[in-house]
Amino acid sequence: MSTRTARKPAPLPEFPFTEQDLANFRELQRLAYRCAEKVAAWLEPGVTERQAAARLRKELVAEGVQDFFHVPFAWFGDRTAFRHFRTPLQFFATGRRLAEGMSYVLDCAPVVDGYTADIGYAGKMGENPIWDRIAKDLLDYRELIVDLVRQRRTLDEVYAAVDAQIARHGYDNRHRVYPGRVIGHQVTRMEKVRGPEGLTMFGFGVRTLQTLGRELVTERVQGRSPLWADGRASRHAPTPGLWAVEPHVGFRDVGLKFEELLVVTHDDAYWLDDDVPHVRRARALAATA
Repeated sequence: MSTRTARKPAPLPEFPFTEQDLANFRELQRLAYRCAEKVAAWLEPGVTERQAAARLRKELVAEGVQDFFHVPFAWFGDRTAFRHFRTPLQFFATGRRLAEGMSYVLDCAPVVDGYTADIGYAGKMGENPIWDRIAKDLLDYRELIVDLVRQRRTLDEVYAAVDAQIARHGYDNRHRVYPGRVIGHQVTRMEKVRGPEGLTMFGFGVRTLQTLGRELVTERVQGRSPLWADGRASRHAPTPGLWAVEPHVGFRDVGLKFEELLVVTHDDAYWLDDDVPHVRRARALAATA
């Protein structure tokens, strides 16, 4: 019986963005975080996930956003750790009400002029010592990911290293609950499509679905994947470009994540912006510990 060997990926493509492109992505990412922080300041006990997600969309539209990679999400309480999630429909905002001591996560992905930001913002209502501990530990995953990508480790190896670090901290990996178990995905500048912007299907923008479909086909032909998971398809070096990375950690009913853009070149990797809320917060918590 013959055995097949895995086909080697094609040579890596050139880095696809200019410095101006990166500046535009960075500006949009900051806009997204700014809107998430506005909603976080507005939240109070009794607000539902649906109200928070709608408010986040309203803030983004007020900033000039007319299209979305995916619709805004909001998760409260044990839903921040994706407990008992069985179907993709459970990711959408529900009538769950925020209460004192609860963790929450806001997630949005605005698109402006084809540029995309995909961010995750974690917070808490009142005091929650478990949340504080995880928030400080999130920086470890952030540093680990960029260090291993700089070493040109394969995507599945980086995923496994993050899993191992989560286990050492005594938490559990919640990004495995995302469709495809992804911890990240490639971000490209999306082309304009016919028809009005803002159209969504299954929670994703129409342009998103078209772009993802095209990228999946193109990358698979080259022996790569635009989706970063722990399977065979991710057994290749990180493709140069931008990656939205979102390690999601849980402990009991408390879940935290960050999501931000990682720049990958042929010989380096760095986060697009270090002035992001989860970095500022983790450093402040560490300073007061």
